[in-house]
Amino acid sequence: MIELENVAYSYSGGELLSGISLKLAPGSFHFLTGPSGAGKSTFLKLCYLELSATAGQTRVFGENTRNMTRDDIARHRRRIGVVHQDCQFLDHLSIAENVALPLTVAGRDVGAEAQNLHELLSWVGLEHQADALPPELSGGERQRAALARAVIMSPDVILADEPTGNVDWEMSQRLLQLLVELNRMGKTVMIATHDLSLIRAAKSQVNARVLRIANRRLQLAGAVL
Repeated sequence: MIELENVAYSYSGGELLSGISLKLAPGSFHFLTGPSGAGKSTFLKLCYLELSATAGQTRVFGENTRNMTRDDIARHRRRIGVVHQDCQFLDHLSIAENVALPLTVAGRDVGAEAQNLHELLSWVGLEHQADALPPELSGGERQRAALARAVIMSPDVILADEPTGNVDWEMSQRLLQLLVELNRMGKTVMIATHDLSLIRAAKSQVNARVLRIANRRLQLAGAVL
């Protein structure tokens, strides 16, 4: 689904990633670890086409990204759901409206998707906050809303960047469970995290590869949990 072959990424400060090769197979589950500043977020951005590799090849859903037009990139990105650590919302819109924004951007009829939207908000436990404004939500509620927004288009791949970084242990377990459920539905999931306790907690729930970025390289940090 997403395949990187000998990929590198450089910026004005020098090379951040080098010689990265990885294939995210359908239905797989990955944890991505590494110290702060190692390039975890950059790696995810390469996967969801916000950044372009400065060397190597990236294929998304079988297509080489170097051959993609802007429309191709937009089409493929609709198949990738992203949960950011600093989840941003439009504060003048309700949570339901924020979650439905990807439908609006894609030109879909939000009214026709009302039942699906309600079921999705119920799935993440926010059905009673549907009309609330983002500033009224707790950190954990905002993260669950961000997850709902990431999957509203029923993507094939979900990439989560430190989704539990700003929540307590109980909420981190709830978020993990939601991501595990998505994986059991056949979605490919990758979670970037520095929280090794989260990875250990997943042991009884999911088979996952643990990857680590260090010294610009991607390494297999552990076998199946």
